[in-house]
Amino acid sequence: MREELHRFFRAARGAGVRVSPAESIDAMRAVADVGFSDRTTLRDTLLLTLAKSQEEKQALGDCFDLFFSHPEPPSAAEDESETDSSGSAADNAASPPGAGAPQDGGSAPPELGELAQMLLSQDRNAVAAALAGAANAAELSNIRYFTQRGLFQTRMMDALGVGRLRDDLDALKSANPTEAERLAAALDGLRDAVRERVSQALLLYGREETENLRHEILRNAPLARLERRQVAQMKALIRAIARRLRERYSKPRKRQRRGHLDVRRTMRRNAAWGGIPFLTAWKRRHRDRPKIVALCDVSGSVAQVSDFFLLLIHSLHEVVDDVRSFAFSGHLIEVSDILDRQEPEAAMREIMAKVGFGSSDYGNSLADFEKRWLRAVTPKTTVIVLGDARTNKLDPRTDILRTISERAKRVVWLNPEGRLGWGFGDSEMFRYAPFCNTVRQCATAKQLERAVSDIVAAYQ
Repeated sequence: MREELHRFFRAARGAGVRVSPAESIDAMRAVADVGFSDRTTLRDTLLLTLAKSQEEKQALGDCFDLFFSHPEPPSAAEDESETDSSGSAADNAASPPGAGAPQDGGSAPPELGELAQMLLSQDRNAVAAALAGAANAAELSNIRYFTQRGLFQTRMMDALGVGRLRDDLDALKSANPTEAERLAAALDGLRDAVRERVSQALLLYGREETENLRHEILRNAPLARLERRQVAQMKALIRAIARRLRERYSKPRKRQRRGHLDVRRTMRRNAAWGGIPFLTAWKRRHRDRPKIVALCDVSGSVAQVSDFFLLLIHSLHEVVDDVRSFAFSGHLIEVSDILDRQEPEAAMREIMAKVGFGSSDYGNSLADFEKRWLRAVTPKTTVIVLGDARTNKLDPRTDILRTISERAKRVVWLNPEGRLGWGFGDSEMFRYAPFCNTVRQCATAKQLERAVSDIVAAYQ
């Protein structure tokens, strides 16, 4: 049962439940106390010891129900009317399968293998145990992709002994055609049970690889050309990216204050004690308090990309303490309070209702920023501009971006448009680029993650 629990932990991780080694040990100890006889108690025990949120509890419960619900083993089909009229079923039950007299003067009944006897005797417990043993022998928990279903079905059938079963079936066709028909029907049912067991294993153990493959495809998909059904999946992926960035860059404050051990100074300081480090010396490097000002174009051409970007900024407040966010189309407004006080979905709706989907006017929006919020830019500030730099043939006001660049620590421009489109039509990207420290294409979630990761990493 310990191996069964280890397989369940693997399936739970594939379902999105984070199960650490310590938590799995706690769960196994709790299961050892409550036992396995009561399925409801076992389920509650695993949920209490492993789930850390309501979402994880739901996912873990679904995983438990799927993991411990095995397909019913097959049973041979019987013709009830024939049984009632002839009573031959009782006679067959009284004698071993295949032990009846030969029909039409045929040869003696063959000696059947173990699997054939189990199927003909309709021993459900024995067949269920054989299926479980075949699943273990075929290492069914290693299935990862739907293309492997046929491979693992073949492995399980071989482990069950399907080769000997086919020989028994061929022998019965000449010696006892009735028994041969029953065995053929039971074999079909066995194949169905194996197919269901493999499909169930794919749902349990292949979910993580399937999700990783889907996420990798989404990470490289253009944000501006997502299908409607992909938008919700992309938002979930952006949240996962934000969580990963938080976990990577949210270092303990104590470690940041203390710095790193200075080995040379420590050895010199403790020379009087033979080098035993009673006194330690630490290297401390001063780091500026991070400040980020984000200017997001939410006009109709880049509204969907800006939505994802604002969602990521909304989730990164735990990493960077001082973040001020602004959104603009024809004019610019500050949206920091909206992002702070509301849930992401509601915040996005309010921002787009106030300033989104309009015609972009970079010159007027930069003028609004210069007039009201230019003081927010200091030598410690990183200014991030997300936009396609398409000004609709209006004055781009590059002089204001130059002023911002002179005041800021650095200016980063993230353009969701392909580089081949820069400078064509009403794009003023090449006029803005000289006043930016970094200009990057940011058309996919992968590029967005890399760009924001580089920005945050500069403060670590």
